[in-house]
Amino acid sequence: MPLSHYAGEILRRASHFVPPQAVLGLARPAAVFFHGVETAIEDPVVQNNHHTKDRFRQIAETLKTHFDVLPLAALDDVLARPGKHPRALFLMADDGYGNMLATADLLEEMQLPWTLFVSTHHIDTGERNPLFLARLFFRYARAGRYGLPHIDGIVDLVAGERTVEAQRVLARLKTMDEAHARQTLSAMQTALAQMGLERLTDLFPSDSFLSWADVAALSRRGVEIGAHAHWHWPMNAHQSHEDLRRQAALPRERIMAVAGTCRTFAYPFGNRGGICKAAWQAVRDAGYTHAFTALSGTLDSGGNNFLLPRYGLAREVSDQAAIIALLRAANPRLRRIQHLLA
Repeated sequence: MPLSHYAGEILRRASHFVPPQAVLGLARPAAVFFHGVETAIEDPVVQNNHHTKDRFRQIAETLKTHFDVLPLAALDDVLARPGKHPRALFLMADDGYGNMLATADLLEEMQLPWTLFVSTHHIDTGERNPLFLARLFFRYARAGRYGLPHIDGIVDLVAGERTVEAQRVLARLKTMDEAHARQTLSAMQTALAQMGLERLTDLFPSDSFLSWADVAALSRRGVEIGAHAHWHWPMNAHQSHEDLRRQAALPRERIMAVAGTCRTFAYPFGNRGGICKAAWQAVRDAGYTHAFTALSGTLDSGGNNFLLPRYGLAREVSDQAAIIALLRAANPRLRRIQHLLA
């Protein structure tokens, strides 16, 4: 299990024993993110990127009550003078799912500014998130033994082994370069075609993507649009420098053509294993001003503006205010990782 998981788990456990009022004085500027918001979750294994609408509204109310939720335009001032903004919070969403239109209504009603980071290949094509397709395979492919390209050994999908096999294969999948990963995913989709792939994806409209017209409409409503790479894939050391440059540069061009500006970037799978030095350099060279990871910490921690921390809002946790106030405890680890990637 990655260290980022342990850091997050420690914060979550500590928050259970601390009322928010006791720790809000420790708060420092921070960024938080989510993915999708659905009326109901039918299959939490497949739809693991989404909050329920009722739960997300509770989280949003907590953020509004305890923090100063600011538009991303305030980021430069917060980074320059963090002591002036101890409870500054930036709210962000990743990927660009279609349910962001209804989420925009909710956040507009609550007068909460936010930023949407989109993966532009998926907006262009409507192709589902690669890990969503992989989860479909492990959940719904017929029981049997499968040989998948670039995966060691036979993938044995018997009832009791699906979860174990999913963990093993997904861990390997995320270390592949884009070309090899696409070959593995293509084999999974071929297996799902026997079950009716289109029918299966239609069961989960939550994971369909916005159109460019939708993105433009959100931009006109005041939502800042940032980039979340082109194809939703790790930007780690297993990728070629050319792929990293394309993953950084192409989405900025696409977004600027629709929204007029694109200043910021968020790394897919932005934990320690999902980023490398060449990735943040490619993002910098593509013309962005800041980039966000999925590493916990606070925005006053110093370091690299292309390796800024963000905390992922968990679906099941009711102690969000205390967790966010305690994020500064993760700063020593954040600085170590920033140093390693320098």
